[in-house]
Amino acid sequence: MTIKPIRNDDELKAAFQRLEAIFQAESGTPEADEMEVWVTLIEAYENKHYAIAPPDPIEAIKFRMEQQNLSAKDLETYIGSSGRVSEILNRKRPLSLRMIKRLHEGLAIPYESLLAG
Repeated sequence: MTIKPIRNDDELKAAFQRLEAIFQAESGTPEADEMEVWVTLIEAYENKHYAIAPPDPIEAIKFRMEQQNLSAKDLETYIGSSGRVSEILNRKRPLSLRMIKRLHEGLAIPYESLLAG
């Protein structure tokens, strides 16, 4: 198969079919090299045409809280007083850059998620 840029959804479907056929290729083979090229082309097409926006910052915080079984009280270390945490979680106050940095460093929430919106 000739490798060329993916320009539409039909070409994307064909690329996926080829990728599926060679996905288990042994490392160091021409098929493995071809697989890497197809993965790159597919990712580029999908990022351009089906980009996923980062989550809302408050939803990202709530998701991390759920993942780590954290309470609002646990966020005081990163955000401030219980009143401040409540204001943030209820969208009555925006995150400050200092809060964003602390949440990123302390809870490993990506900056992209905390700065979106």
